[in-house]
Order: sequence, then structure tokens, then C-alpha cells
Amino acid sequence: MFVAENERRPHNTHVLLITTGSVASIKAPLIVQELLSYHNVRVEVVATKASLAFFKKEDVEHAGARVWTDEDEWSGTFNIGDPILHIELRRWADVVLVAPCSANTLSKIAQGLCDNLVTSLMRALAPTTPTYIFPAMNTLMYEHPLTAEHVRIVKDIVHYNVVGPIGKNLACGDVGIGAMTEWKDVVKIVVDKFHLFRSE
Repeated sequence: MFVAENERRPHNTHVLLITTGSVASIKAPLIVQELLSYHNVRVEVVATKASLAFFKKEDVEHAGARVWTDEDEWSGTFNIGDPILHIELRRWADVVLVAPCSANTLSKIAQGLCDNLVTSLMRALAPTTPTYIFPAMNTLMYEHPLTAEHVRIVKDIVHYNVVGPIGKNLACGDVGIGAMTEWKDVVKIVVDKFHLFRSE
């Protein structure tokens, strides 16, 4: 059972990485491994079911982080006062990275849906928690007029930081804007924000 006050460590930076249904989720183990190469960094990963098509939970766990999914949220034996996973994870986090953020999850965040662990957690975040959204989708999905509206809501109303996407050869074979920001640049945002230095 995950309880934030038991899991937080003094003088540590607690990074919550959220993965969603984009092929860029394949980078999750690399992001975790790189973040954990810095001094006093702890990482937890929250994965949508769709994102697990692109990486193995074991690879993230081997890198040093746990992976939380919808199945971990409710045990069927909940009692009033028991810890609630999406609340405990948001209490734990110093920074949240949605990397990658699929068109589907972006739409859900913008509309305030709470139909899985990820979207419930996002809806429960305190406005003071630094949150970064890294869109990743096909070019035509990104250029769809609804995507522009979802990005506007996420930036201007919810006040999350939206980074990317970038242009490159996409996994589907198309060429254009839509790829997630390079994974090393995702890590660099955290390193720079929290003035991290590598472990010796």
C-alpha cells in the first residue's frame, strides 16, 4: 500500500512520471534510469493500460521505479480512511511529467475526465505542483482543431506547462510535427528546475 508520508524522503526530489498510449512510452525505462542517476531523486511511474503496449513494467522496475496501474487503485476492500492511490501519489510528487501525453489523455485532461488512475490523479493535482505535458501523436492528430483547443485549455486554464511536440519521422511512417520531445530533454527540465547533480 502506497502512503505518501511513508514514501517521501527528506531532501529528495520526488518525480512522478506518467505514461500514456503513445509509442513514445517506449522511452519510459530510459527516462527513469537517467533520472535515478542524479543524487537524491526518487521516481514513481503511473501507466495507462494503453502505454503498457510499448514497454515492460519489469524494465522500469529494473531501472529502479515502481509502475502503478488502474488495477492498483481499488482492492475491493476499501474502508473509509484507507489511503487512496491517486491522492497519495499526488501528495508524494514534487513534479509531474506526462511523457508522453497521447491525444486521448490530452483530451481527457482538458475535459476533466477521471476514468482511470492517470486522469483521476491529474484532476486531483494541487495547482502548486509543477506539471509538464509532453504531447505525442500523429501529425494529423496534432493538427486537428480539437487538439489546439485542448492544448489551450491545458495551458491557459489548468496552467500546465506544455512542451513540444517536435517534428521528425514518426513511428507510423509519416513525417511531421507530433513526436514527443527528446527523452533526454524531458529529464533536463527536471535537472534544471531542481538543480540536480549526478550521484558519484
